[in-house]
Amino acid sequence: MDHQYTYYTPGQEPNTQDDRNQGRPHKRAGVPKWMKTVCFGLIFGVTASAAFQTSNLVAEKAFGTGGREQDAKKTEVVGNTKLTTSSDSAVESNVADITKNTMPSVVSITNMSVQQVQSFFGGIQERESESAGSGIIIGQNDTELLIVTNNHVVEGCDTLTVSFIDKESVEANVKGTDANRDLAVVAVELEKIKDSTRDEIAVATLGDSEQIQVGEEAIAIGNALGYGQSVTRGIISATDRTIDGIDSSLIQTDAAINPGNSGGALLNAKGEVIGINTAKAAMDAVEGMGYAIPITEARETIEGLMNQETKTKVAEDERGYIGIEGVDVSQDTSKMYNMPIGVYISNVTRGGGAARAGITKGSVITALNGTAVNSMAALQEQLQYYRAGETVTLTVEMPANNGEYKSQDVEVTLGSASK
Repeated sequence: MDHQYTYYTPGQEPNTQDDRNQGRPHKRAGVPKWMKTVCFGLIFGVTASAAFQTSNLVAEKAFGTGGREQDAKKTEVVGNTKLTTSSDSAVESNVADITKNTMPSVVSITNMSVQQVQSFFGGIQERESESAGSGIIIGQNDTELLIVTNNHVVEGCDTLTVSFIDKESVEANVKGTDANRDLAVVAVELEKIKDSTRDEIAVATLGDSEQIQVGEEAIAIGNALGYGQSVTRGIISATDRTIDGIDSSLIQTDAAINPGNSGGALLNAKGEVIGINTAKAAMDAVEGMGYAIPITEARETIEGLMNQETKTKVAEDERGYIGIEGVDVSQDTSKMYNMPIGVYISNVTRGGGAARAGITKGSVITALNGTAVNSMAALQEQLQYYRAGETVTLTVEMPANNGEYKSQDVEVTLGSASK
């Protein structure tokens, strides 16, 4: 029997004010959307998370003062950001202490988007949608606070808002995304964060997910149902699991994972982030099967995303276009036809940027400026950050001999919608 995995996708549940109780900290939306038995979306939150230590952020406030040693951490520099990892001298603590120490590093993320829906009379109307997810403070650079979350939490956003432990909310921008691994990093400008909030928040400590053992304790923290931060507890049920739609091995846990928890942290008994929650099994006969991206496996991707240039959307009439027509190459299609996952180019527009760069029909686009794209929607979302006339680098898998593909980076100067 095939298993279903539920991803509570942002912006697809009822989103009017009447659909929700008044007084909740956040509204959320989410309805399954995965192909076949898989649906993407807002789901998991697991305790405070992936960690990149910063200096100014917590102003002498060392993470982990309850039941842990201050010297049980070591700091590495990644680009302009300090990354905090654990050492073997970390002292184990109870769940209450872990929660107290790690909740300041977990945030709530609200995704506001505008969707086109068909009206009762057959016309197309735009409707604002709001959904909720979670994130983990991983560090800062000279001007920004950096937060890791799931790609599906920020997917399709028009506006992102981050809410900290003291309930203060600040607008955020996407820094980098990886659709294949369901990871994203968002940035908040430091000058927009109040001093009182800086005194309350903290940076998570990164553990080693390769050292976890089946049966050990696991703790999840996140913005469940959009109500605000909550904690659940369980064990590591299995490791090296795989599910459709995520290019990564996963940690399985029976700690309760609920809609809105996506992007939250999975912690071990030392309060270290060992995973980023992303999906759960959803069948009537299944209970207590949640999944998290192992933090050690995700670390290289996260470091690459946090060092990208922060993205701001360009006005629609100024946006650049590649000059292609494309079709999604899903995981199933990839297996069936031995093709790379991405965007299959079904047509190249004459005189467009792709044609001028020598890209041909039959090639598959897999990334734009280093950001993986696994669908036409993901490619179009990335293009929202670039103006006509700008040059981008496309990673293109081009047909070679014997049905094989050869990867090539191609610089493309974007055209306008009229060209």
